[in-house]
Amino acid sequence: MQSRPRLQIDTTTATGLPTAPPRVIGFWGGLSANVLNMIGIGPFITIPLALTALAGPQVLLGWVAGAFLCLCDGLVWAELGSAIPESGGPYHYVREAYGRDTYGKLFGFLYLWQTLLAAPLSIGSASVGFAQYLAFLVPSMAPWQQSAVAAALCLFNTALLYRRVGSIQKLSVLITVLVLGACAWIVASGVLHFDTRLAGNFLNMGNPDPHGFWLGLGAVALIAVYDYGGYNNVCMLGGEMKEPRRNIPLAVLFSIPLVAVLYLGLNITILGVLPWNVAAQSKAVVADFMQAIYGHAGSTTAVVVILVASWASALVVLLGYSRVPFTAARGGQFFAVFGRLHPRGAFPTVSLVFVGVTSALACLLPLDDLIAVLILVQVMFQFIAQCFAVVFLRRRPDRDPHAFSMPLYPLPIVISVAGWLYIVATGQPKHVAAGALALLGGSVVFLIQAKRERSWPFRHP
Repeated sequence: MQSRPRLQIDTTTATGLPTAPPRVIGFWGGLSANVLNMIGIGPFITIPLALTALAGPQVLLGWVAGAFLCLCDGLVWAELGSAIPESGGPYHYVREAYGRDTYGKLFGFLYLWQTLLAAPLSIGSASVGFAQYLAFLVPSMAPWQQSAVAAALCLFNTALLYRRVGSIQKLSVLITVLVLGACAWIVASGVLHFDTRLAGNFLNMGNPDPHGFWLGLGAVALIAVYDYGGYNNVCMLGGEMKEPRRNIPLAVLFSIPLVAVLYLGLNITILGVLPWNVAAQSKAVVADFMQAIYGHAGSTTAVVVILVASWASALVVLLGYSRVPFTAARGGQFFAVFGRLHPRGAFPTVSLVFVGVTSALACLLPLDDLIAVLILVQVMFQFIAQCFAVVFLRRRPDRDPHAFSMPLYPLPIVISVAGWLYIVATGQPKHVAAGALALLGGSVVFLIQAKRERSWPFRHP
């Protein structure tokens, strides 16, 4: 697909050096980038959190609601990614929709700002989860050693990605097949050893009071969004996708139901093997689940699978996020040094190293509340703004008529906005306040920079 003329980037200079990454990622590479991002450490550590937030069969409703919200939001991403297939996609979406020289500059900067906050937390959480499950195999690991392992994993992934992206695509596809097969084995094991008595006890639990139910449903939906998160990773790599008008929507919309079925199967089978109160208190619920079925050998095998999944998830998230400072630098809204490409490999160098190192530093911080803060920051900074971006872009006369258009428009947008507002409204006040302060801080930094540069909104007539 050809992007809008104003967004086209020459791929080489007059000297023959590359100025933009080549389009080398196909559908399977894009799908694997999404799936590996989605099947990370998330569900393996958040199932107990969900059971604690909303005890009883209603927790399954929260997982379904989260999947449905992500599917509606996935239609938003699919349309935007097809219309504007550039690396660091969301940065371009909001700039084009809200005006490159006016409000789009503010929204573009805020997206960059939240990425600088969210990227280290997202990558770091996957790496810390890797270290925590590794501690299941090595119980003697001290907390500081777990932090060191997580930080080392971030630096190792940075070195691994310091190469042409085509080779990483082959690796990600191979690992995706391995991880999906292993997860299917875990779910199938639960089906074969499903105890209807345990499941019946769980399904017959009493309903909570309505006030607690609505707050708990919001908490579980937030957890589900975190676990399903990653279906948009292909949009970060839009400028490196082949046939992006076709492959970006397919990668987004195939990955969501694929992973949703897997996660729901995992939740249901766990509750048919472990008593729900045991699962709610577990620190390594899938390991305990497999140990109940196969003993020590089963739990060890499951932990190895989870280690591979969490490592691969941290890898592809780093790959996607490392393109955002690069894109912003090319757009003149970040330090120019972040716009450098490797002269032979044609991949962002400074941007990759920066995100990798800050992610390693994030592993040294306590991450208990960061899942909620991470999601709320993304909702308040980006997800709601992108829903309206689809509306504005559809009204433009230069809209590509061959780009993907979501079915039932604008219903998916209405559902997405309502869902995001519900998650914010049911969030813990301290988490919402943290997101609001981050949004305010980013706006202040933008205004200070704009005033210093005498650009919008301080441009003199």
